[in-house]
This record gives sequence, structure tokens and C-alpha cells, in this order.
Amino acid sequence: MGTTTVGVPDPAPAQQPINHFGRIIGVFFSPKATSESIAQQPSWILPVVLATIVGAVVAFALNQKVDWRDVASKRIEASPRAAQMTPEQKEQQLTMSAKISPAVAWGIGLCWPILQAVIVGAAMLFAFNLIGGAGTRFSNAMGIVAHAYVPWLLYSLLFVLVLYLKEPGTLDLENPVATNVGAFLPEKTPAALMSLSKSIDIFSIWTLFLISMGFTAVNPKKLKGSAFGITLGVWAVYVLVKVGLAWIFS
Repeated sequence: MGTTTVGVPDPAPAQQPINHFGRIIGVFFSPKATSESIAQQPSWILPVVLATIVGAVVAFALNQKVDWRDVASKRIEASPRAAQMTPEQKEQQLTMSAKISPAVAWGIGLCWPILQAVIVGAAMLFAFNLIGGAGTRFSNAMGIVAHAYVPWLLYSLLFVLVLYLKEPGTLDLENPVATNVGAFLPEKTPAALMSLSKSIDIFSIWTLFLISMGFTAVNPKKLKGSAFGITLGVWAVYVLVKVGLAWIFS
């Protein structure tokens, strides 16, 4: 008498990692799947390269549209030290600022994307491994952070657009795009409170969610439910330091 063999279904094929360009798009439209792909096969070069290109565009636009001497003059007059400075000292600072500001704009635009991925990646790696027991590697952390800052490319492009639409000298370079609470506070708001308000930003919150989602994908058993709290804690320390410095130098 013959026997019937019940077929065992083949195991589901492993999900293929999303390609590098697909991850950039995925940050906006499928962040969970993108995070899982980065956890499976970390990468960071493309988002950093794109951020560097956009940073160069921003630097070029700033140096074309901004009168750095005028910016320096406004900052000096707003400083509590202005009353103690002689006209000669003010002129010296204005001249120096007008010379070095274009180079500073280029330096930040070209160097900050890689530095940001490294510094924030290292801070998040330390926090998640120490507090959350993630047991992950720096390549994962850097890939997660580099992609989490992709929405800021949109912010930078909005900044360039606003820069060309605004009349020269009317743009607040410290808060050019009204995406944070500080944009709606009066100019005479205390420096520490303004610094805190500027930190409560749509793009910052977006980035925090992407970072927490990325680390959750690396180790869902240990980090699901706690990843956002760890990310928020690291961000809160950064904001506290920034607010403290604003208070000290105000």
C-alpha cells in the first residue's frame, strides 16, 4: 500500500537588501523596510555624498546672496559686549568676519556631513550599546544616522529657495526656515529659551524617529519599545549643553 508524503513548504526567501538609491527614497516612503535593509547590510556613503553636494550648494548660495559684513555688524550690535567695544575694535571684527565667513561656509558645507555621521553615530552607538545592550557595530550606527539625516536635504533645499526669494539682509541666518518653535517667538526672547525653542523642530523630531527605528531594526528583541527613549535621551543631553552655552554667552 502506497504512502502519501505531505510536502513541506519551502522556507520564505530572505528579503533582499534595498539598493543604495532605494534607501534614500525609502527614508521618506518606507522607513521601516529601509531600516531593516540598513540593519542587514549597513551603508552610509551615498547619503553623506548627497549631503556634501547639497552642502556645497548651500555654501555657494550663501556666499552669493549674503553680505557677511552686514551679518557680523548685526551680531556685534546684538551682543552684550557691544557697548564695551571701541569703533576700531568693531571695525577689526567686521573686516575679519567678512574675510573668513565665506571660507567657513564652504568648510561647514563640505565637512559637516561626514563629521555629523561619525560624531552622532558614535554617540548613538555608545548609548545603545551601554543602555540598551544593542551589541551593534559602528558601521550600523553610522549607516543609521547618515540615512536618518536625509530629510535635512529637503530642509537645505528649502533654505536655498528662501535665500533667493528673500530680500538681501532680511533673512535670519540662525533660523532661516520656520520649522521650529523658535521661529514664532519674539526677537527679544532670552537666548537660552530661544535655543531650546529652536531645538524643537519638525526635522529634528523626524530624525529622532528614524534613528530609533534604525536601531530597533538592528536588535528588535532588546530595543523594541525603548529605542526612542534612548535616542531622545542622547538628543536631550545635546540640547541641554547647547542651551547652557547660550545662557553662558548671552
